[in-house]
Amino acid sequence: MYVHEVMSTGIVTAKKTDTVRSVVVKMMNRNCGAIPVVEGDNQLIGMVTLRDVLLPLYPNYGDYIHDNVHSRDFVEMEGGYPEALGRKVEEIMSKNPLTVGPCTPILEAASYMGLKNFRRIPVVDRGRLVGMLSIGDINRGLFFEKGMRN
Repeated sequence: MYVHEVMSTGIVTAKKTDTVRSVVVKMMNRNCGAIPVVEGDNQLIGMVTLRDVLLPLYPNYGDYIHDNVHSRDFVEMEGGYPEALGRKVEEIMSKNPLTVGPCTPILEAASYMGLKNFRRIPVVDRGRLVGMLSIGDINRGLFFEKGMRN
């Protein structure tokens, strides 16, 4: 079974000039944790995950180690959330994300996802975003292809 047989194609995307707020709204509306970033003719240039959104709220490692009083006020850190939402997508996105092609076997794609602890991965054909593949897509495809027999 191949990626193109189970991938999702109704993809919501973002542009690098969009605000993080607009991307978080898309994530909440779609109940997903990642949005691909495209430009031009759906050319994939990055991914934004919920982790990318929250990461700027935390102190960097050096601050955390050397200033154990102020860098651990997690309630105070929440105050930075509105500022994080006002940033541009290009400031927080992961550039050149790991991708798979439509003709990749689904278990090969699952192995890449497992190595990186990803729940979803963009599907790209000649640089152009054509779908997204999630762990749920893989499981559903395998179940209906192989699991219905018994």
